[in-house]
Amino acid sequence: MTTSPPKLRMPAEWEPHAAMWIGWPVRERTWKDRTPLIAPIWAQMIRALAEGEDIRLMVRDLDQEVAVRAFLREHRADAPNIHYHHVSTNHIWMRDIAPTFVKSDDDETVILDWNFNAWGRKYPPWELEADAPRLIAAQTGLRRVQPGIVAEGGALDVNGTGTLIACEPTLIDEQRNPGKSREQIEGILAEHLGVQRVIWIPQGLVGDDTDGHIDNLARFISHDTVVTAWEPDPTDPNHEPTSRNIEALRAARLADGRGLNILMLRLPPGGVTHGEERLPANYCNFVIGNAAVIVPALGHPQLDREVCEILGAAFPGRRIVPLPAADVFVGGGCFHCATQQQPA
Repeated sequence: MTTSPPKLRMPAEWEPHAAMWIGWPVRERTWKDRTPLIAPIWAQMIRALAEGEDIRLMVRDLDQEVAVRAFLREHRADAPNIHYHHVSTNHIWMRDIAPTFVKSDDDETVILDWNFNAWGRKYPPWELEADAPRLIAAQTGLRRVQPGIVAEGGALDVNGTGTLIACEPTLIDEQRNPGKSREQIEGILAEHLGVQRVIWIPQGLVGDDTDGHIDNLARFISHDTVVTAWEPDPTDPNHEPTSRNIEALRAARLADGRGLNILMLRLPPGGVTHGEERLPANYCNFVIGNAAVIVPALGHPQLDREVCEILGAAFPGRRIVPLPAADVFVGGGCFHCATQQQPA
């Protein structure tokens, strides 16, 4: 008699974690003139998340580990539950570089290796990043599964009960998955993430070179509620894409047939820029830890406060920690992009 392999499921981010994976930010190429400002913000994020779970901190080598330990001690962010992993990469966006961790129906934690190719071959070389899931599997002893498509963790958001939200150009893309249809990709996501319904939204933010990662656009905060980026100013270039995305969300149905509750998170008026460059700054790029929710603060006190109130109501048992994010977005992402949860 043959037996079926265990089914896989990606838990919602608010379900209990065993650990949070984070990469240490040292790349001047990423943050340009803002690089010296980033590490102290990382220290604050690590300190808050370590209150509720282990931190798996990826560093290049032993020399960098020694330097990072000293930096975290200096910033009162060192803790015994911070564990270091030596994995050398060119980028530190763990949401995309680290594997997606899922659970089997017999409670095994499994690593999904999505064949990373630097956001559709935009930032070569990417061989080190593509090898990171294999190294993490070797260092943790977790089983590694290769679904056979290119995907990034920032492109995937689930409610844990059968529904996933994604932005179409991040998966149905000739630079990532040539020749793959929407139906084929949905089948692979269903098999490896345990989803029965994929809600597709059409478009990313101006300045987002991931082609529209969902963690900049729309996030589940409960099984039936999403927060979504919204630009009400009709003269702003983000008005049309966010309006189209909201229309798609209003028309969508969950796996159980119900509609979504939708809460708007307004984009900062006028956007956030670095020189002439429009950054994809938004409030959706928060990260949900066991004990804390790390929230982008974008220098608009009323909007910052409103977002913290919405997330505080959604996660009453967690501390809401707003951290300055405008300089972080110079690197193209923010706190959610920089982390990857490992479910308990």
